[in-house]
Amino acid sequence: CWAGRMMLGTFTLLLVLVPAAAAACEFGPFPYRGTGIVCRMTKPAALLLNQETAQVIQAAFRNAKFPNITGERSMRLLGRVAYGLSNIQVNDLSIEGSEVELKEDNAIHISIKNVTALFRGTLTYGYAGAWFLQLFHSVDFEIESSIDLQLNIDLMCLKELVVPDASDCYLTFHKLTLHLQGDKQPGWLKQLFTDFISFTLKLVLKREVCKEINAVAQTLTNFILDLAANFVRDKDIIVDISLASDPVIKASYIESHHKGLVLYQNSSSVLSDSVFSPLLLTESRMLYFWLSQHSLSSLAAAAFSDGRLVLNLRGDKLQELFEMEDTERQRKAVQMVFQGTSYNDSVAKVWSLSQPQISLQPEGTVVRSLVAVEVSILPTGGEPLVALYMEKEITVTIQATYAEKKLSLHPVDSSVEIKVFKCTADPSGEDPSIQSFLQNMILVAGIPEVTSSIGLALTSLMNSKRLDLFDIMNPEIITGKGYVIVQLDFGFPSHLLLNFFEKSL
Repeated sequence: CWAGRMMLGTFTLLLVLVPAAAAACEFGPFPYRGTGIVCRMTKPAALLLNQETAQVIQAAFRNAKFPNITGERSMRLLGRVAYGLSNIQVNDLSIEGSEVELKEDNAIHISIKNVTALFRGTLTYGYAGAWFLQLFHSVDFEIESSIDLQLNIDLMCLKELVVPDASDCYLTFHKLTLHLQGDKQPGWLKQLFTDFISFTLKLVLKREVCKEINAVAQTLTNFILDLAANFVRDKDIIVDISLASDPVIKASYIESHHKGLVLYQNSSSVLSDSVFSPLLLTESRMLYFWLSQHSLSSLAAAAFSDGRLVLNLRGDKLQELFEMEDTERQRKAVQMVFQGTSYNDSVAKVWSLSQPQISLQPEGTVVRSLVAVEVSILPTGGEPLVALYMEKEITVTIQATYAEKKLSLHPVDSSVEIKVFKCTADPSGEDPSIQSFLQNMILVAGIPEVTSSIGLALTSLMNSKRLDLFDIMNPEIITGKGYVIVQLDFGFPSHLLLNFFEKSL
């Protein structure tokens, strides 16, 4: 559910992570049984994200296209007076502050305080006098405004995805002052048109501002959904993050539940015995991701089927692996295996012969797999010669950490049982010193090297999804029986949203 990192802007991230139940989405009587991934965001995270709301709304105002405003009215002595406001643009927008509140009625309430803006444009007016005298004028105008906005965002579920509705939008005008041609003093013309257009202008501003905010919510929600979908997809391996059950909204946190099924080559895993319980998550951190053993096991199975569990070592890496200690036994074994060939002219291939079996336990992630190791010598101009071939059953317990934007896997306990052993230098396989050395090498250097390589590969994959652009603070990865929890605090990369929003206009 690093997809869930899919953590952006108060009325955007919340829209994605916390969809409200609707008639379009029907879940069974035991929806937690099908839950593979859970995301929980606490109130401190919502408050932090709310700080970015002002920037997004300012961008919306700056790029809004306000329609022309027209009207007319009959006046005693003056006859029919018609007017039009055109070329309306907003300038000097500022927002004093905003507040977010989570309601247990599956709604998000956002109050935006004291939005001040200066609208500029052209006022054209004309009237036919009682004596058929017609006069037409065009003057520049400015409108000073001070507005409070109240957004009540309802979240609907459609086809197990989120559809936000921010149409419940209220504007309260504290100030709406019209200036003509820069004249700041009241005059009969200014007073006349202020009276005429004030009511109409308020209606138009409310309609356009609320429509723009609703459009922003839709645009940013689509952006986050696309970002999340891309994050949990790598070539033919896809994680299904559609909803598994109704969300939970409390005053202190919001929580959503996703299927977490792995799709690979038109087949999907099946989950019906999830061990998720809301009691497994606390409220002390900003963001939580809960992942089931089933989801991780399915990912490992898909990676195995896709031929990704293969590692090639040569040169310095190969030398580090075989020269972990400087002993007579080590030198003898290396000489027998490589037959005097340089490490640069050799390659070791490590791959999984069977689908890894993953078990999540309090002490870590336990991985069991049948692994093959093949060391080949590459003579110049000749065919590769297999100097060593082994099949071994490995059981390793791994603990994971994330620091400095890198995922690290640490083997804390491991065992190796050699099933097949073939060595050109020892065809009978009766030299116990070679097998003993190789088994020790696998435990001391081989398994750490493989897990380190996997950690680097996963880090590279996550960073290719732009995870490294986020400021992740004090992350903890905690395993339990059948699940893993990732909990963290974070900083929000607002430039991602603003850049996307402005490019999408």
